[in-house]
Amino acid sequence: MFIQTEETPNPATLKFIPGRIVLDDGTRDFRSPADAEVSPLASRIFAVDGVTGVFLGHDFVTVTRDEAEWPHIKPAVLGAIMEHYLSGAPVLAEGSSEDADDSDFDEADSETVAVIKELIETRVRPAVANDGGDITFQGFRDGVVFLHMRGACSGCPSSTATLKQGIENLLRHFVPDVTEVRPV
Repeated sequence: MFIQTEETPNPATLKFIPGRIVLDDGTRDFRSPADAEVSPLASRIFAVDGVTGVFLGHDFVTVTRDEAEWPHIKPAVLGAIMEHYLSGAPVLAEGSSEDADDSDFDEADSETVAVIKELIETRVRPAVANDGGDITFQGFRDGVVFLHMRGACSGCPSSTATLKQGIENLLRHFVPDVTEVRPV
């Protein structure tokens, strides 16, 4: 098994590409070993000293570290991912489901929200996934779009620029009701 790695815009996060599907549908973000109990894969990765976050995407895993240096923990993370796939264990325990949609918006804005969600799904999420992260719609109130940043995007130094110069400009261009984009 050959696992590729890619740097992300977030220096504390590295993207691991195992060459197979990680999650068939959706994404999962684990910020602690306790959160990761529903995922044998994420639990193995959290067993590596220095790991502070694990994000599972369609065909990649991003791992966030603390002050530990990548040359010291990268081999252990690669080993944990390889051991997981060789064990035949599932990525997620049976019965664990994706986070529920808890978006917040006024029903009167449902048409606007539908356009915002479509733009995020078709234009933003694929680009962000290339960098090892994910951005999901969280809400829309008074012209402000609230987005949840996960994986490599969470805590990334360039995330503010991505939100303001990229996503906000895109949404304002196609949806005149949008005045601002904020992270949650």
